[in-house]
Amino acid sequence: MATLQNKLAKMIPQLRDELKELGKLHGDKKISDVTVGQAYGGMRGVKAMICDTSVVYPDKGLIIRGIPIMDLRDKLPEEIFYLLCTGELPDKTALKALQKEYAERSKVPTYVWKVLEAMPKDSHPMAMLNTAILVMQRESEFKKAYDKGMAKTDYWKPMLEDSLNLLAKLPGIAAGVYRMRFNKGNRIAYKKDLDWGANYANMLGIKDKSGVFTKLIQLYLTLHCDHEGGNVSAFSCHTVGSALSDAYYAVSAGLNGLAGPLHGLANQECLGWVLDTMKKFNGVPSDEQIDKYAWETLNGGKVIPGYGHAVLRVTDPRFSAFLAFGKENLPESPVFQTVAKVYDIVPEVLKKHGKAKNPWPNVDAGSGALLYHFGLTEFPYYTVLFSVSRAMGMLSQLIINRAVGTAITRPKSVSTEWIKQNIQ
Repeated sequence: MATLQNKLAKMIPQLRDELKELGKLHGDKKISDVTVGQAYGGMRGVKAMICDTSVVYPDKGLIIRGIPIMDLRDKLPEEIFYLLCTGELPDKTALKALQKEYAERSKVPTYVWKVLEAMPKDSHPMAMLNTAILVMQRESEFKKAYDKGMAKTDYWKPMLEDSLNLLAKLPGIAAGVYRMRFNKGNRIAYKKDLDWGANYANMLGIKDKSGVFTKLIQLYLTLHCDHEGGNVSAFSCHTVGSALSDAYYAVSAGLNGLAGPLHGLANQECLGWVLDTMKKFNGVPSDEQIDKYAWETLNGGKVIPGYGHAVLRVTDPRFSAFLAFGKENLPESPVFQTVAKVYDIVPEVLKKHGKAKNPWPNVDAGSGALLYHFGLTEFPYYTVLFSVSRAMGMLSQLIINRAVGTAITRPKSVSTEWIKQNIQ
């Protein structure tokens, strides 16, 4: 199997021809209707964009290029990025080539650290990560090539270069932000003999004699890699990228969306509820105590964080993957035991309560608890971990969109007055 660059060069012309023919034959066919409720409700459920890297089915969960995410949980994040871009998993040669690319591109420019050091000491880790990405925009190969002039059919090539450069540096930046923001000591260098996820785990500096924390980070990066194109971060990145902004501008925009409480901050809220439960009952609670506290939460007009999802109507397979990891590696962990017991009790409570469309857990219900077990207890940092992973999805989508010449995003808006006058 060819390296990533060569593989894309072979598949892109065929992809362009396929989409051109599809548009010619079916360009005037309708794929969705929009209700007034959807127009005011965040466009929820409106089919109005294309994302080939992944899709989320209500009854199946996340599917990456035709493969259920549970079937990919043992793959390295590098393999997932190759899959997202090409639709195929890499062979050993292609995997080693990609890992070598990352190692060679991993050095973070010195000026990035100077900028971060100049920020207020209490800056949010996400603000620090996004600042680092944005300040590196001067490195953009796409911007340089665009300014010189190039054929539209070649836009994907410098976008790929930007993507590889950014992905290679993200673990070092993210780990550096962690150590700087939370006073963990000097930065730890990238090791060329470790894979991408293992490097991230190592550079965080968390003790890991057993290697289980490294496996957790690799799993975390794989499970959070992509979630189709309509979520806030993916859609924001897509929209900015559609204006031919480079990867640094587009990914920074997407991650600014990920920093919002309704998107990427959910895992820390879920962990907070679990820890509150443990605190209330002085340790791992009984089934009866969890049932009682769940009802107290709901009757107080609050939600139980981590339960329910905008699309899914089953247990999120990514939660199932984390649950299996915990049972195999951390069965004696009190915080994990609590997460597992909550899973046994809360869905039935929500069914009886009757207001939740989906009583089942999403990925956020368990991920934070596993990180907490290993001593990564700084809640504001959790979204940075999410960001390093989700960058793979955003960048793969940018590459494909530049390859096929996706148009600039420009939906039509209407006013409330128009709604009043035209909807009978």
